[in-house]
Amino acid sequence: MDVQCQCGAVSFKTPTPAPIAVWHCHCRQCRAQTGSAFGTSAIFPSQGILPLSEANQAAAQRWIRPAEQSDSGREGECYFCKTCGVRILHRIIEKDGTPRDSVAIKGGLIKDLDWKSAKHLFTKEAVVPIPEGVEAYETIPAYMRPG
Repeated sequence: MDVQCQCGAVSFKTPTPAPIAVWHCHCRQCRAQTGSAFGTSAIFPSQGILPLSEANQAAAQRWIRPAEQSDSGREGECYFCKTCGVRILHRIIEKDGTPRDSVAIKGGLIKDLDWKSAKHLFTKEAVVPIPEGVEAYETIPAYMRPG
């Protein structure tokens, strides 16, 4: 799948033809990052994306932030376009410094992304109604929790 920021300075292909999952996250950080009611991320293997290509390294800025569960000791490694400011992707860095082997690419940047299977997380913080019948979690699923 083709990924491109708003201005086109950062672009790449996903390492697989479809994401592992698509999430609509309603946490405060995703709302702030998007300036909207939630953030949408498509999860892909990080291999083939990170480290960024030389051209994308020149065009992107890296920023580290505490993970949503600030007591977890995990961090978010985030990448933005230096030109248009769009968040491109992020991944979790575990408490021991190990990066996850997956990345969350911002859904709106992925050409032809299938949004129908999206799941919702941090719904307890949602500022918009969650559609009935969708897979949803008040915080995060147990399998995503640290340690």
